[in-house]
Amino acid sequence: MADPSNPENGPETKPDAQPEGQAEQRPRRKRHFFLRVDSWIDSTLWNAGFRLTELWEDTTIFFRRFRARGWWRILFELLGEGLTLGTAGSIVMLMLAMPAFEATQGDWRNRGNFAVTFLDRYGNVIGHRGIIHENSVPVDQLPDYFIKAVLATEDRRFFDHFGIDIFGLFRALTVNAQAGGVVQGGSTLTQQLAKNIFLSNERSIDRKIKEAFLAIWLEANLSKKEILSLYLDRTYMGGGTFGAAAAAQFYFGKSITDVNLAEAAMLAGLFKAPAKYAPHVNLPAARARANDVLTNLVQSGLMTEGQVIAARRNPASVVDRAQIESPDFFLDWAFDEVQRLATRFPQRSLIVRTTIDMGLQKASEDSIESSLMEYGERYHASQGASVMIENGGAVRAMVGGRDYGESQFNRATKALRQPGSSFKIYTYSVAMESGMTPTSTIVDAPITWGNWSPHNYENRYEGKVTLTQAIAQSINTVPVRLAKEKFGIQPIRDMAKNLGVETPIRNDKTIPIGTSEVTVLDQATAYSVFPADGMQSRRHGIAQIMSYDGKVLYDFSRDEPPAKRVLSEKANSYMTQMLTQIPIIGTGRKAALDHGIVMGGKTGTTQAYRDAWFIGFTGNYTCAVWFGNDDYTSTNNMTGGTLPAMTFKKIMDYAHQGIVLKPIPGIDNPFPVQKPQTVAAKKTQTPADNPLPPLIRPRSLSVDSTRILRDIGEKLKAAAPLAAQKVAEAK
Repeated sequence: MADPSNPENGPETKPDAQPEGQAEQRPRRKRHFFLRVDSWIDSTLWNAGFRLTELWEDTTIFFRRFRARGWWRILFELLGEGLTLGTAGSIVMLMLAMPAFEATQGDWRNRGNFAVTFLDRYGNVIGHRGIIHENSVPVDQLPDYFIKAVLATEDRRFFDHFGIDIFGLFRALTVNAQAGGVVQGGSTLTQQLAKNIFLSNERSIDRKIKEAFLAIWLEANLSKKEILSLYLDRTYMGGGTFGAAAAAQFYFGKSITDVNLAEAAMLAGLFKAPAKYAPHVNLPAARARANDVLTNLVQSGLMTEGQVIAARRNPASVVDRAQIESPDFFLDWAFDEVQRLATRFPQRSLIVRTTIDMGLQKASEDSIESSLMEYGERYHASQGASVMIENGGAVRAMVGGRDYGESQFNRATKALRQPGSSFKIYTYSVAMESGMTPTSTIVDAPITWGNWSPHNYENRYEGKVTLTQAIAQSINTVPVRLAKEKFGIQPIRDMAKNLGVETPIRNDKTIPIGTSEVTVLDQATAYSVFPADGMQSRRHGIAQIMSYDGKVLYDFSRDEPPAKRVLSEKANSYMTQMLTQIPIIGTGRKAALDHGIVMGGKTGTTQAYRDAWFIGFTGNYTCAVWFGNDDYTSTNNMTGGTLPAMTFKKIMDYAHQGIVLKPIPGIDNPFPVQKPQTVAAKKTQTPADNPLPPLIRPRSLSVDSTRILRDIGEKLKAAAPLAAQKVAEAK
């Protein structure tokens, strides 16, 4: 037993039990630890601040020894501000330069490695694109007076500047200010080359900024000789020719190495405005321009008056050629398509059968030009563009502007313009896919979406309307209300992409009424889905690509996938029912075709009347027409229902002569009853009844008749010759 009197035999304690005093000391130690950390932080920060203050005072005292006074202080202040602004400016310039330098990525030189001969849909040669460098003439072998004529006229300080001629720019600004207009340009030869290779002729500040940066880039990466060689090879010279060597062959029928001084001066005069001074079009103007070039040679000190007097007295004559009207805007686009497709095969010398119909192309060009000549001044519109696509996707005509020689910028494929109400088809297509119908009703009333309140034309509101009335009268609030209350913005963007719009669509609540920019080709592609019964239009400009030995390298019908459905049959039927009402009860009445041919379409007018559109279709063709100005200035109240609709009518009336009319899906009784007009009726018709004389298409066979005759021709080609057949019978 344990002895209770022994202190060692006291009550048992737990092994981890601690005395009461030690338990109280642990929290105190923790508090002391945190107090020491806090004290260390405070002292460290205070010491660091004290040291920094001492360092600042020492630095200030040191630099006071160098403080400038009087005029020196003003100079150093200006230098300091200049350094600050220069640094900020350099950052801004770098930001502006980045988009320009993106154009130099890839093998940009190889664009000229292709030599392409283009044929129309019937196999006729319509133009050429590309350059074979092996056959081009080196700069060293060109006549000395030709090089001097080019430099004296285009860029006298070519060998002295770094891509941008500051002195030349200042001189041009001074001369233009004294003349009260633009009489002298400030772009260097390098800047012009940068534009020809990487950019377009679009007149915009963005393009000029990119042009300047790319000119500096070219000067940094190429020699002056290489820049001059590229310029002489890549510049458009009129008559469908590119480069001085091709122009010499076309205009004079000789090699560039054999031209005399008068001919060299005429060629050098083409760089400024090839369409205006092309000698096969306007020989007197070309000779006058050549005389100016000879004067430039004398004024620049490169030649004397005695050396040029013979060329003045004996101006150049050109080869007698019929004017070749090449569809250059179309060919530029087709050339880009060829290069995209040519990655599938190694050949670079190609023959390309395109889809273009030169009869429809000429009608489209004449319609755009005649409309601008007749109404351009009234509406203050200077440019127009159009694209025609046959049902099936073949591009039959493309007009990219009034004059390719004046500006090679293709307004049909590259100009991004707001489509206005012509964009509403994507919103209504989403509505039809969502279960609505042309007779579904919706309220036309003021609406606000966030801080945006769209208005109708003339601020008129109709109350409850059907969707057919809304699209026919081009009401703005209805598509906005559909997007806000029914399905949002993303389905509209997706619908535009599915229907064939390749331009990125902005993610903005204003797009239901057409604020996101598109191209004319985009709109023509999308609208051509409707006569295709909701299937992809499969828009294309290249039918076949062949090598010179006759091998078919690419065939659209063979190598491209079949069309996919992008709009349900019901939704497509509803859309065609609504769109065919617009020329009857809506804003597109001036687009209604002759003889009651059934058609559908939509007008489009943008804010401040900057752009006016009409895009329409029949069972045979889809055609998009745009009018406006390159500098985005407003027109004189031109709407899509005026000049674009009238021009659409001119083009489509011509296109539908002598062809078999096809039905529009979803439309009952698509074929009009054509009543012959009596002689008496023709005599009593007044000019007011027919203000625009119709284009008369030459008598032609129907599609079926043409197909039958073509089959007969193929069988005759395959048949044995008649003489051989008689010999066989005699035996």
